[in-house]
Amino acid sequence: MQRDLEKVLQSIDEDVKKHPVILYMKGTKLMPVCGFSSQVVAVLNSLGVDFETRNILDDEDLRAAIKVYSDWPTLPQLYVNAEFIGGCDIIIELFESGELEQIISKQSV
Repeated sequence: MQRDLEKVLQSIDEDVKKHPVILYMKGTKLMPVCGFSSQVVAVLNSLGVDFETRNILDDEDLRAAIKVYSDWPTLPQLYVNAEFIGGCDIIIELFESGELEQIISKQSV
């Protein structure tokens, strides 16, 4: 049974505000199910970041709602300090330029 979209969006909003770094992905941080999710997990792990994950494969309503919430069509999606940072390609670019480390270092402030 499909949950009310507004309730799922509210739940996502609460989640991104509660967790300084959260990744909506396919699989879990211990077992990513797609290459893009795996790459982002590897980047975050290399930075030594403590982060939460949500497996969108476990919840079809969440999978649809997160795309509405961010207005971004693909997954994974990374949020830092309740701000949408981007998907895999953007995360890799930010990591390689050193910007991601700066963004994440501000999360504990």
